[in-house]
Amino acid sequence: MTDTPTATDTPTVAVPAIEGWFTLDAHEPRLLGTRCTSCATVFFPRTEGFCRNPSCRGRTFEEVPLSRTGTVWSYTDAQYQPPPPYLAADPFVPFAIAAVELADERLVVLGQVAAGYGVGDLRVGSRVELVVEPLYELEGVTHMIWRWKPIAEEATS
Repeated sequence: MTDTPTATDTPTVAVPAIEGWFTLDAHEPRLLGTRCTSCATVFFPRTEGFCRNPSCRGRTFEEVPLSRTGTVWSYTDAQYQPPPPYLAADPFVPFAIAAVELADERLVVLGQVAAGYGVGDLRVGSRVELVVEPLYELEGVTHMIWRWKPIAEEATS
């Protein structure tokens, strides 16, 4: 028996696939947006330079964590392989995509649906929560991405 580490013993580093767009908190991950300090309009992804609200001339923003939950506004499945720079599994595995209206901001954010869930698990108006899952691994670094996970509806009697 040797003390040589195996591939499963080697720790990997987790990093966001898109730096600055979300946190990696395992229990309460958050998307990170910006809020205009002049009109309080919230943006995701982050913005800088000038406010995209046509009635505002603001140019300063503050980073804000966004709601972790929302409701499905629309959804579909990706039966095609997205073009680069997307790194798809080989062979390509279709996945579901959901447009989610965030609970507090009422902002619609598009994202993949969590692993193990598909369009059959979604309905317009159903509740989902933000989770962070691996997107791909490269040279011992796991690149993480946010996804939407359906929240189990409580049975009503």
